[in-house]
Amino acid sequence: MSRRDFLARQAGGIGAIALSQLLGGSAFGASKTAGSPFAPRTPHLAPRAKNVIFMFMAGGPSHLDLLDPKPQMRKWDGQPPPKGMVDAKATIAGAVMASPREFTRFGKSGLEFSDLLPHTGAIADELCVVRSLHTDSSNHDPAQLLFNCGTQLFGHPSLGSWVNYGLGSLSQDMPGYVVLNSGKDVEARAALMGNGFLPSTYSGVTVRTSDDPILFLKNPPGISQAAQRARLDALRDLNQFHLKSTGDAEIASRIESYEMAFRMQAAAPGLLDLTHETAATRELYGLDQEPTRAFGTNCLLARRLVEHGVRFVQLFDSSWDDHNELDKQLKTNCLRTDQPAAALVRDLKQRGLLEDTLVIWAGEFGRTPMAENHFDVSGPKPGGAGRDHHPHAFSIWMAGGGVKPGHVHGMTDDFGYHVVEDGVHIHDLHATILHLLGLNHEQLTHRHVGRDFRLTDVAGKVVKGILA
Repeated sequence: MSRRDFLARQAGGIGAIALSQLLGGSAFGASKTAGSPFAPRTPHLAPRAKNVIFMFMAGGPSHLDLLDPKPQMRKWDGQPPPKGMVDAKATIAGAVMASPREFTRFGKSGLEFSDLLPHTGAIADELCVVRSLHTDSSNHDPAQLLFNCGTQLFGHPSLGSWVNYGLGSLSQDMPGYVVLNSGKDVEARAALMGNGFLPSTYSGVTVRTSDDPILFLKNPPGISQAAQRARLDALRDLNQFHLKSTGDAEIASRIESYEMAFRMQAAAPGLLDLTHETAATRELYGLDQEPTRAFGTNCLLARRLVEHGVRFVQLFDSSWDDHNELDKQLKTNCLRTDQPAAALVRDLKQRGLLEDTLVIWAGEFGRTPMAENHFDVSGPKPGGAGRDHHPHAFSIWMAGGGVKPGHVHGMTDDFGYHVVEDGVHIHDLHATILHLLGLNHEQLTHRHVGRDFRLTDVAGKVVKGILA
């Protein structure tokens, strides 16, 4: 018998072994439903959170005007920056630009927030603000990829995919990873929610707020549920025959995806219908008014999805890339998002969900302390200054899910340019998120092209200072 014939005859057995290893998740513990990639899996350690809602403000919100007050910059306003504050990206950046925003202390914790974030400030005692994030790139696509996928390269699994790969789903009739969008297109787009080299069942599923929230989910005209079930049964039989003959694990993912889609046809319409929410809830999120309607709808859907057992919900909002007219653009974006984001935390808490849900608000990097002026032959435009990309230091906030409430972690210098205390790299943040979910970032691996890959690559440490 030739080698080719031997492998062809044994493909079913070899494939079954490989598939068992893939879906059984020996690194994660036994699944409750053998063979199902959606089944909940035993974490490595006791989890503090079961779900994640990740609000990603694509473009890079200005930490200096929102979360990290720097009153000392006022005496430098309009002057050249001091030494050590000029890099390759600062060639079009001018003098130091002090923030025009007023910062106020909120709550018992006394956390400071900009006057553009009054609703976020009102929940200060629930928040953990990290002011010492730093990243490796000052360009949107690679920085967004690093923040969402742990690498600057395309083709790697997203954070949501890794979480569902490690833990499985708590819902059997909705995907474990759902994505909601508002604002403009995000630069790196679908790569930020993809499954990469993981099975396709772990990819993010986009839900829209239009009349057809999930594309192609509805049956075609004239096709009944019974007919659809019969078609899927026939297709499943063919796919299982093909799986047995080839051992291709992606075929098993396809079978599971079709079955999930059929279950979603019954569950999704009611879950995505917000008409039964109370008037008080709609008012809380700002659903019946502009400019909060779009982002508020996504925040309320996020709460409903985690309530239903969806493991990871990601809200992409774009764009916060304010190279010019910074003050005007920040006001617009904060008016759209401040109330809904705070409403989400309030709503989760009053329903007893915040303890088990980790909420994250972040962008891919911060903005420079120096002004960036785009102007024509007539000179700079009044009020037209913005800030350039800044990877060396920026801020995010987190809530619930085992993080320390009413707490500030880390510190930057007087210009918010460099981290001077308790720096947190993106790999550290990812390791901490996985830790809160009960996953050891060094053990959550997947074998691909001859090596074991993980979300944190070969770095990352748990940031114990933000743990409750």
